[in-house]
Amino acid sequence: MGTALIYDEEMTKYKLLWVDPVCKIEVPERLTVSHDALVRSGLADRCVSIPVREATDADILLVHSEEYLEAVKKTPYLTLEDLKEFTLQYGDVYFHPNIYHCAKLAAGAALQLVDSVMTGKVRNGMALVRPPGHHSMRSAANGFCVFNNVAIAAKYAKQKYGLQRVLIVDWDIHHGQGVQYSFEDDPSVLYFSWHRYEHQKFWPQLRESDYDCVGKEKGAGFNINVPWNKVGMQNSDYLAVFSHVLLPVAYEFCPDLVLVCAGFDSAIGDPEGEMCATPDIFAHLTHLLMNLAGGKLCAVLEGGYNLTSLAQSVCQTVHTLLGDPAPRPSNINSPCKSALESLHCTRSAHKKYWSCLKYAADLPDFELSTKRIKLAEEEEEKLEKGEEAITKKEEVWPEPPKRVAPLVRTALVLPDGVACPDGCKRFSLSENLNPLIANKLRENFLKAADDSDALSTLSTLIALVEKMVKNEICSGLALVRDVSMATMCVVQHAATALSNRVLVVCVGDGTVPSQITEDGKSLVVHISRKEPEEQKCKYYVPVCLKKGSSEVSGFLQAMFGLLLPLGYEYDPSLVLLVRMPDSGMCDSVWQQLTGLLQGLAQGHTLVLMQESEKARVDPTASSLVGNAPPSLGPLHAPLPEDVESLESLRRRLQTDWKLLQTTAPESGRGDDH
Repeated sequence: MGTALIYDEEMTKYKLLWVDPVCKIEVPERLTVSHDALVRSGLADRCVSIPVREATDADILLVHSEEYLEAVKKTPYLTLEDLKEFTLQYGDVYFHPNIYHCAKLAAGAALQLVDSVMTGKVRNGMALVRPPGHHSMRSAANGFCVFNNVAIAAKYAKQKYGLQRVLIVDWDIHHGQGVQYSFEDDPSVLYFSWHRYEHQKFWPQLRESDYDCVGKEKGAGFNINVPWNKVGMQNSDYLAVFSHVLLPVAYEFCPDLVLVCAGFDSAIGDPEGEMCATPDIFAHLTHLLMNLAGGKLCAVLEGGYNLTSLAQSVCQTVHTLLGDPAPRPSNINSPCKSALESLHCTRSAHKKYWSCLKYAADLPDFELSTKRIKLAEEEEEKLEKGEEAITKKEEVWPEPPKRVAPLVRTALVLPDGVACPDGCKRFSLSENLNPLIANKLRENFLKAADDSDALSTLSTLIALVEKMVKNEICSGLALVRDVSMATMCVVQHAATALSNRVLVVCVGDGTVPSQITEDGKSLVVHISRKEPEEQKCKYYVPVCLKKGSSEVSGFLQAMFGLLLPLGYEYDPSLVLLVRMPDSGMCDSVWQQLTGLLQGLAQGHTLVLMQESEKARVDPTASSLVGNAPPSLGPLHAPLPEDVESLESLRRRLQTDWKLLQTTAPESGRGDDH
């Protein structure tokens, strides 16, 4: 269906006309470098260009007061002195004779994007806009923002398309208080924001930006704040919050549309954020949101003031919206202590509102390591010692890796008589198998010396894996006679002959040979109804769900709380997804699993299923080629025994796998990365 890109050079035609140290970073180049990078990389040409329109008064009045709109309407006719005077009414913002026009275009661009996605003209898209919007309030400009673009878009989408639930994800480094105020009593809009906070010392310095501000009245629980109380957050911290807070709640909420306040001041090198997350992390954050709402996702630019990391982050986001495989995640390690404290507090504050968080730990009974009083004492000590201000070192980071999509997106190994779905390529051996490999297969896997069909299938699988490793094919699907044998064959060849790390995800009660994990070259996560034996190795993770994968809520708990964090930390170069004959998993959940796992290993995912699973070929292939699965619908609470089992397993594993942590240690492990 395509990806929309909305941009108009007109939105660069305003700038600060006087000296203001706070506002000097909001410059027209923010837009031009972002768009130029998309053009240079060829991404702009691959997108569907949608023209901008001005938002109407009626659109703007969905969020803002008539008095405020009328006041802003007069700004094109004010003198420079009058503009300065007008600006003083508001905080950290500036006006220009052309800003009212640009603000109408910015809000209108967000609405054009919503229209394009909701009418099916495109699947998703990004609007490069200026001025940004998430700080502006009902009757006030604020933080470079005039009209609240995303809040207007959310209300417009609900009104025009009758949407019941809208998710707004704000990954800008500042708290979008304007969005929060717009929806704090509205349970039809779930607003999530992480933001630099430092116990209310960082702008906008609002008490209501803290983790315990969860919304009001009927909207209680629908406002999620994750405050960053230290700078220097890394990719691991961002992924931990997505895995353990945002994704479980978002799936329980089940949005009809996802809107992203896409501020890239949360990327490395930004003078406002002072964070250390690299631009490639936005490829992963975007990917993790794309299975929600049937893929209907609209990203609208907010902040971003380092022109290099801004442009790189925009490109990473658009690459993913276009369906390009995400790069291997970089710098994945343990979340820092301060991030874990914030994660712990947010989960605890929302446990009474969301069944997926019901068993989250209570608030910590120790003082947070970054408590404001401690920060204040440190500042006083520095002053007393007469220390000179420390010059901030300039961050340096490598350019994100080039994202090259393989010529073949999805290749299928199918028995005769099974049709190959549209968008996929049937795969077969194009040349004779290496005799050494053939002999090895016969020795290790084939009991009957004359089993030529099995030899042919296993040989074809090996050839397919080798093409995937060379990035000639992105993903694959094979119907095989014996999934256990095929799994062993692929893992052994990938881990030994190709020196690849393989994440094996098995769903169902079949037997998984545990010996394939002994050397750490493969990590097996086996989700079944079987009570697991004692865990012998950190690389074999048996997950028991009482109803198996047919219990949707419990399966999602396992996916977000265990599988994704394990996968990201292990960082495989190949994902092997194995569906056992008795998995009992419905198509929509299977498609969610298949889609989410493609964020790993540059999308190199090979799915193995029994020949009897012919009915699963079309839905699986649909997910492998990048189509979003249908929404799962409202979820009921997972079985208590499943949650207790998963929590017990997660706590046991977190010593070896740090991304599984959801609570802060009272002492011990360092405060910083």
